Amino acid sequence: MQSRIQGTTMPVLEFILEPNESVISEAGELSWMSSNVQMTTHTQFGGGGGLFGVLQRVAGGGTLFMTEYRAQGSPGEVAFATKVPGHILPLEIGPGHEFLIHRHGFLCATPQIQVGVGFQQSLGAGIFGGDGFLLQRVTGSGMAWIELSGEVILKELLPGQTIFVHPGHVGAFQSSVNFQISTVPGIKNMIFGGDGIFLAALTGPGKVWLQTLPISRLAHKLLEYMPSPGAQGAEAGGVAGIVGSLLKGM
Repeated sequence: MQSRIQGTTMPVLEFILEPNESVISEAGELSWMSSNVQMTTHTQFGGGGGLFGVLQRVAGGGTLFMTEYRAQGSPGEVAFATKVPGHILPLEIGPGHEFLIHRHGFLCATPQIQVGVGFQQSLGAGIFGGDGFLLQRVTGSGMAWIELSGEVILKELLPGQTIFVHPGHVGAFQSSVNFQISTVPGIKNMIFGGDGIFLAALTGPGKVWLQTLPISRLAHKLLEYMPSPGAQGAEAGGVAGIVGSLLKGM
């Protein structure tokens, strides 16, 4: 299997699969593929814990179904593009090398990779929506590719070293990093801080990848430019409704 990442602000991940090689992704992630690649949709891959594994994946923000792309008879091409401006990050997964990623971060992986819920906490409404804050845990053995929005900043934390991050900027981190959501104390922060009163405390050792363009903040900014139904009619309201629905799912 060969892979390459092409592009800059809107990159695409391309695979050349040898006969009978395959990759998996969530349903609906495909960008393009050659005619000899066979698509098969399942609820699980890689012995991911049966029904419990499926429920864990859905609870972590993933989809119910996963799709396998397998080359038949000759080398085949499969490609996956990012949804928003950002970067694609390859991760080598194995025992002692597990990762937690933001809930929309999983792009694709080799078949023995499992994706489940890694962290879940209700933060009320605000920019995270009604489902609160979620992280996905990526385990198994093989390669996984994740997408991070905006620019990517790598922090390598020493044992006991802590950084505080707005939760939306947390892209991925090694499982050796301790992660907690905390609130900023003080009545002024509670009144004027908005969603900034919630911060993620990440404590080393381990690597942390931060993203500069949280999708939730992008959706909020787009809402400012969406016309109201009264101003532009039902079509404009439909666009605003779509962005609003996206925002609720953050």
